[in-house]
Amino acid sequence: MAESIDEFFTATVGALTAPREPNVELLQGFSRRQYEDVFDAQLGSRHLDLAARWLRSKGRGFYTIGSSGHESNAAVAAALRPTDPALLHYRSGGFFLARAQQVAGSDAVRDVLLGLVAATEEPISGGRHKVFGRHDLNVIPQTSTIASHLPRALGVAFSIARARKLGVDSPWPGDALAVCSFGDASANHSTAVGAINAAMHTAYQGLPMPLLLVCEDNGIGISTRTPQGWIARTYANREGLRYFSVDGTDPAAVLRIAAEAAAYARTQRRPAFLHLATVRLMGHAGSDYEPSYRTPAEITGDYGRDPLLGTARLLVDAGVLTPSEVLDAYEAKRVRVLDIAREVAELPQLDSAEAVMAPLRTAFDEAVAATEASAHAAPDRAETAPITLAQAINGALHEVLAECGDTLVFGEDVARKGGVYGVTRGLQPAFGTARVFDTLLDEQSILGLALGAGVSGMLPIPEIQYLAYLHNAADQIRGEGSTLQFFSNRQYRNPMVVRIAGYGYQKGFGGHFHNDDSITAIRDIPGVVVASPSRPDDAAAMLRSCVVAARAAGLVCVYLEPIALYHTRDLHSDGDDAWLAADSGGVVPIGRARTYGDGGDLTILTFGNGVPMSLRAARTLAACGVATRVVDLRWLAPLPVGDILEQATTTGRVLVVDETRRSGGVSEVVLTALIDGGFTGAMARVASHDSFIPLGDAALQVLLSEETILDAALEMVRGS
Repeated sequence: MAESIDEFFTATVGALTAPREPNVELLQGFSRRQYEDVFDAQLGSRHLDLAARWLRSKGRGFYTIGSSGHESNAAVAAALRPTDPALLHYRSGGFFLARAQQVAGSDAVRDVLLGLVAATEEPISGGRHKVFGRHDLNVIPQTSTIASHLPRALGVAFSIARARKLGVDSPWPGDALAVCSFGDASANHSTAVGAINAAMHTAYQGLPMPLLLVCEDNGIGISTRTPQGWIARTYANREGLRYFSVDGTDPAAVLRIAAEAAAYARTQRRPAFLHLATVRLMGHAGSDYEPSYRTPAEITGDYGRDPLLGTARLLVDAGVLTPSEVLDAYEAKRVRVLDIAREVAELPQLDSAEAVMAPLRTAFDEAVAATEASAHAAPDRAETAPITLAQAINGALHEVLAECGDTLVFGEDVARKGGVYGVTRGLQPAFGTARVFDTLLDEQSILGLALGAGVSGMLPIPEIQYLAYLHNAADQIRGEGSTLQFFSNRQYRNPMVVRIAGYGYQKGFGGHFHNDDSITAIRDIPGVVVASPSRPDDAAAMLRSCVVAARAAGLVCVYLEPIALYHTRDLHSDGDDAWLAADSGGVVPIGRARTYGDGGDLTILTFGNGVPMSLRAARTLAACGVATRVVDLRWLAPLPVGDILEQATTTGRVLVVDETRRSGGVSEVVLTALIDGGFTGAMARVASHDSFIPLGDAALQVLLSEETILDAALEMVRGS
């Protein structure tokens, strides 16, 4: 079915008249070739949108969110360098095609069509999603979570200068800028607001922040209008954020103003905000029935603001092309795009779970192999004094920073204070403010900084101060960090080790923001390693394992630190120092558990605070004649299924001790693993209540207790 805007364009251009005296001053100093290239990218983007709808009508395409009306962003790309890393809005098709013109060896039109039909030949995601991305174009692929890419863009811009300062081999030149495009509706999202604030906050301190923010303002988000003038009111007068504004129907102005904005960000190393006035044509997507919320007059009234018309008029008035040549180019592009669309529609798509999951599984396999190899090659270390969990983590961080000059440690209060619990104490004096530093109090920006640093050649180790604070920013791990390898077919990676202080049982310091046992939001994210050490020696070794996995396979690792065990020394009685342990300097293979004891009556599967609780229960059970073995899972993703089944089968009785909540907690997946693995013995579990954790001693009423563990264990053994 013909699109109205398609017919309007051809009719309007057909009615144009070439001037007797071309006005070359309209080109404003830019070359004819520059305009022809911009127009070619705009034409390609428009016909890709038309082809997407044609493919969908034939049942061969899977994505119809287009860039029509936003094609002025092609001129923004023309004002930048192809070595400037770009994180693009899903309506930045013109930018993507214009960027491809600057780099030999790519056919961006075919690339986009391959994405529309989810063909395995698609060069960035391999048929997993339609994204604007290509490694040789320095376009980092993004999915369409609203504004989720802005924190990463912040991190990339920050890392351009930081990598150079540290002598790190970065993929971006030292004078590059990061460009990030987004819509006016997305600009209202807390993620965008936080990232822009963080960019200004960074620049305010005199730190380099070469970030070009491009707001493609079409005045509407799906069906919800952006109040007229809102973007300008919000961002035009912000000290520390240079504001540029341009009408997308004027290609000469876009080239000029975009070049000015880029020059400012590049030379001043400060953030710039380019407000690009656009218009949305053909609705939000092919499935969007636009007349349900816009009148026919509103819809057709935007046709005259079509950026393709603006460029066509300039080309005709400046004598670059005649109206008939414009129409010939338009129709030639249509033929080429449709010819390629017909071809790629017949290409194979991913046809098995194994093929779809290949980037995830390969990354995990590489990480496991690397940690196993490192474990076997663990250095001989002289006997050291037993230390606490906090000291073990501190020592491991010190070691990693000393050995790896590209490692960064940052977060709230981690530097001068050394962390709320002293875990990072002494690191900044030892390694300097460029590598160990405090951030603003915004978890989305902290994780975005890590994502940008990881993709820029560094190894970030950010700290989230408390587990409860993660939930404000979990999508930076779920929607951005974990998906990058999947949607780039491992061409892009953002290695990182996210340290998070969590779980319950703190004494004298509580409430649900400081005692949080909910890890459901991270445990089931594909492509993420979740480590949960309990003993000091494991804590050091597992931190090294996460670093190895991040470096070798580019993985995102979440490292959960039990706050209540940070400074614990004793296990059974005051002064026994039985929870101290020496750091051997080793590495623990990912996905392998640790077993205490060899009792044949009962297997307790646990983790975190549950380990010392279970060990104390095991001693009491031994006095009752029950021989117990306690298995510390250590890794909550990937779960050590092999060790779980082996230790469960040995005794035939399993008690899962889970300090997280009964609903959605870890015990659910452990029991499922036992059942899926064919275990037929007795199974039971104890967990914390489905409750938030209150302040003070009332917390003990809802958290799992040792008494509950002991009662459940005795019931299992005596009842069988």
